Amino acid sequence: MSLSNYHSHCVFCDGRSTPEDFVKFAVSKGFRAYGFSSHSPLPFGTCWNMPADDMPDYLTEINRLKEKYKDRLEIYAGLEIDYLDETYNPSIPYFRELPLDYRIGSVHFLPVDGQPNMVCIDGAFPDYKKAVDTYFSGDLRKLVKRFYYSTMQMVESGGIDIVGHIDKVYMNGEKYRESLVTEKWYQDMFAACLDLIAEKGIMVEINTKILTSKNKTFPHLNYLPLLLKRNIPVVVNSDCHTPDLVNDGRPEALNILKKIGFRSARELIAGKWEEVTIKQPEALGKRL
Repeated sequence: MSLSNYHSHCVFCDGRSTPEDFVKFAVSKGFRAYGFSSHSPLPFGTCWNMPADDMPDYLTEINRLKEKYKDRLEIYAGLEIDYLDETYNPSIPYFRELPLDYRIGSVHFLPVDGQPNMVCIDGAFPDYKKAVDTYFSGDLRKLVKRFYYSTMQMVESGGIDIVGHIDKVYMNGEKYRESLVTEKWYQDMFAACLDLIAEKGIMVEINTKILTSKNKTFPHLNYLPLLLKRNIPVVVNSDCHTPDLVNDGRPEALNILKKIGFRSARELIAGKWEEVTIKQPEALGKRL
């Protein structure tokens, strides 16, 4: 298995460096392939999503880098696209018609009945807690159910290659209620989501963004065997925002997958997703 990463954020969204800085780092560390997945434009402003007006420049820059580094690195243009509701999601014509190499579908925002704004499940815990208490009557189940409902609607709608950080709702959810991921209703909901993904044949991302810092992945480490049981294809991504973290947590995650029983993970090779055998844990090396 070679070095690759397909979930990364540069200055076109909330990343901290230019696309070429990420490419230079990837080349210097012997990467075979690298993909950009800036946060998609939204119908409202945020501090981390790309403005729609910047999309042409984003695609032009990635294509420039593809040509400049074509003999040293496979470079891919992707997007991390938010599912908001049936009117704005990865399946709408705007996103389907963009000349992208792949699409990651993610849920960061939840619609709230009777409210003009959406609730963000990411970010600071005080904001998450306020959302549960204000918009979901202090019932964490209601927020979590809305999250998984949106995720399943995204999968049903299509237009994506990868489900991104499938259970990120637990990141703040565990802070609200520590037992969250061990509760049967939560486990049943997550399993139902996986069943639908398996039926549709979509990849699930093993997101390593906080593996080395907090010993957590998305999906939750305890739930990784459920993907294997359902033969769901996986791709291991670092979700990095700075060049030095392009491989952060990936070797460790591959070791974990290998020990669980996964034989392969997916990589883009010459533009096509291929199953690539995971090496023996001792051969994967340390973090870059």
